[in-house]
Amino acid sequence: MIDKTEIERIKQVIVEKLSSIHTLKCVQKINQLVDEIAGQEERERLNHYHRRSKWIDESLIDRVERLTSRRAHVFLRRGFFYAHRDLDKILDCYESGKKFYLYTGRGPSSESLHFRAFDSFLVHQVKKLSRSHSLYRLRMMKKKYGRRLEKEETKRLGRENVKDIIACGFDASNTFIFSSYATVGGKFYENVVEIADCITVNKANSTFGFTGEVSTAKMIFPSVQAAPSFSSSFPHKLFPDEKKNIPCLIPCAIDHDPYFRLTRDVAPRLDFIKPALIESKFFPALRASGNNGKMSASDANSAIYINDSAADIKKKINSAVTGGRDNLEDQKKYGANLKEYGEGRMTTGDVKKRLVQVVTEIVERHRMARAAVTDEMVDAFMTPRPLFE
Repeated sequence: MIDKTEIERIKQVIVEKLSSIHTLKCVQKINQLVDEIAGQEERERLNHYHRRSKWIDESLIDRVERLTSRRAHVFLRRGFFYAHRDLDKILDCYESGKKFYLYTGRGPSSESLHFRAFDSFLVHQVKKLSRSHSLYRLRMMKKKYGRRLEKEETKRLGRENVKDIIACGFDASNTFIFSSYATVGGKFYENVVEIADCITVNKANSTFGFTGEVSTAKMIFPSVQAAPSFSSSFPHKLFPDEKKNIPCLIPCAIDHDPYFRLTRDVAPRLDFIKPALIESKFFPALRASGNNGKMSASDANSAIYINDSAADIKKKINSAVTGGRDNLEDQKKYGANLKEYGEGRMTTGDVKKRLVQVVTEIVERHRMARAAVTDEMVDAFMTPRPLFE
């Protein structure tokens, strides 16, 4: 846990030097601030950082529960998804009976999803409650230039990841899972070109911190990332022509905010509706060596995978870095940042033991569901077909 002096120093850096800090380089500090800071003044400063993102407050969660007639997802109640852009407008659509669709994605870089990428649980619940349709994109390009994976390997990993996604309980009648390699053409490509034409090199550099050493693939990627936010990218296949401007809701981690901030800036210039966002913090890494403090496929020990064995799960959790004290006496005296744990009624070992049980149960349920997913089912989900009648 960072102390107050460090918090103040970080806030000053954010407020005074925002123009020189690239968004993708300080998302982890923002996560720490969200956990550590309370009060309206600090929230206003962080809102300045997020550039018009709003906090998901109790009134918005209450509205979600009122409209859906059930309790909000635990990720909302506990502040894991903590910021939004125009979620209130999506709720207006829901309340008035208008249609919208969900768009999210996965960069295939491993055989299985890990828990940071497992927000499909939330996406699936939102789908069920809202009766919405969804697009799930496999971001092949990003993993090829980011992880330097071979093209055929990203394709193979992509199909394996699709099986994990389907096993979350998605319905092929209203879900389209697609690969960038297979979809970037026709109207989709036209929109990519239109979007790219609205983004200057200076704007891209200031947003993502690009230097002269990066490949042009990184310059192209933001426009490809943006295109599925606009339903006109999928004419005749998913959405009828008369429904070419359907509102879009994007659940994503906060590190993707820069991409969709640019998308929202571009949308009015192309006569499109700005996509709405709900933004999450990262799942923290299990080990201090994790990539920027988040679960990541680039460090297998930082994350729990959906195909991990019960023994692997137990080993990873028991060796995880925690917010506990150095010894049992201090833990009971000072506590930490959880309810019973913080009050000294549970030790670090007690918390880890319970977490092992919960995670193992989730993984085992998912393993059984995934075993029932066939290649024919993967093909069905990845075949373009009308989603809206």
